[in-house]
Amino acid sequence: MPINKPWALLRPVLRYSGLGRTIVARRTLFSEEGGARASQHLDVNKLYSKRRDYEQHRTAFLAAGAIAGLISFVYTAWKLKQALEKNKISCDSSVPAETFKVEAGEKRKVVIVDERGREIVPTGDSVVSAFPRTITVRLPREHKQDSAVGSSPVAASVADKDGVEFTLVGLGVRTVTFIGFRVYLVGFYVATQDIARLQQYLIKKINPLATTLIPSEKDALRKALLDAAEGEQTWDVMLRESGCRTAFRIMPVRDTDFHHLRDGFVRAVQTRSQRNKACQDDAFGTAMKKFKSMFNRGTMTKKKELLLLRDAEGNLRALLPTALAELLGWETGGIGAGEAEHH
Repeated sequence: MPINKPWALLRPVLRYSGLGRTIVARRTLFSEEGGARASQHLDVNKLYSKRRDYEQHRTAFLAAGAIAGLISFVYTAWKLKQALEKNKISCDSSVPAETFKVEAGEKRKVVIVDERGREIVPTGDSVVSAFPRTITVRLPREHKQDSAVGSSPVAASVADKDGVEFTLVGLGVRTVTFIGFRVYLVGFYVATQDIARLQQYLIKKINPLATTLIPSEKDALRKALLDAAEGEQTWDVMLRESGCRTAFRIMPVRDTDFHHLRDGFVRAVQTRSQRNKACQDDAFGTAMKKFKSMFNRGTMTKKKELLLLRDAEGNLRALLPTALAELLGWETGGIGAGEAEHH
C-alpha cells in the first residue's frame, strides 16, 4: 500500500478499546513520550516536611493525653483521700498545733505526754513538732568535779549520780530575712534545782516584799520581760547575780553548717556588746575568738540537737551527740547515746 501522506506516521494513531469503549493513543516510533512517570514528580523535601508535621502533631497529642491522664489520676486520688479522711475515726490524739492555752484567765504553755510517757511541749513547727519539758545532762567526769565546787553536797551528789536536770522555761524560733525563713528552734532551760532561785529573783523585781505574785503583778512581770530593753537588762542582771545554771537546746529545722550558726551567734553578741562598754576590752575579744573556734567546721543536719550549757560561774560549754562530737573535737558528754536522757 503506497503511503501518500508520510506525515501520518508522525501523529499518534487512535486505537479502539472495546473494554471501556474509550479511545487511547498509540505510541509510534517517531512520537514523543507523552506523560512523565509518577516517580519523576515526587518532592522529597515536601514529603519529609509532611512526615515531620505528622510526627510532631502525634507527639503533641500523646503528651497531652498523658498529662491529662496524670492530672485526672492525681485529682481522683485527692478526692478519694478527702472522702476517706471525712469518715475516718481516730482513737489517738495528735500533737496539738497550739502552743499556749488559757486556764483561769492565764495564758499557759501546753504540756502533753507522748507515747513513751515523756512530757513534751509542742513547738508549732512541722519539722520539730515538740521539745521535751525536762532534759537530763550528764557532763564529763572532769567537768563534774569543777562544777561541784561551791555547790551544795546534795546538788553535787545528784549531779554526779544522775546528771543535771533542766526544765524548759522558754521556747522560740530563729528566722532570717524579711519573709521569716526558719533556721532552727531554740529552747531555754534552767536547772530544776535553780528554778526556785529564779522565781524569787523575778518576784523581788516586781514586789520586794512579796513571796508570790497576784495576777496584776504577773502581767507587769510579763510585760517587763517582753520589753526589748528592760527584758534584756533583767536577764543580764539575773544571770550575773542569781548564778542559775542554764542551757540552750538548738535543733535546726533544715540542713545547715556550723559556720552559719556561728555567724548568727556572733552577730547577736556583737550587737549587744556595742551597748555595753564592759564588753569592749581585750578579755572579751579573746573570749569571742575562743567562741568562734568552737564552730570552725562541720555540718548540722536538721533534727540534730546542739546544747549550749552555762554553769553557775558563767562558763560556756557546747555539747553534741557523741559521734559528731568526736569528729569535731567537742565535748563527748551531754546528749550522746548513754550520756543524756529526756524525761
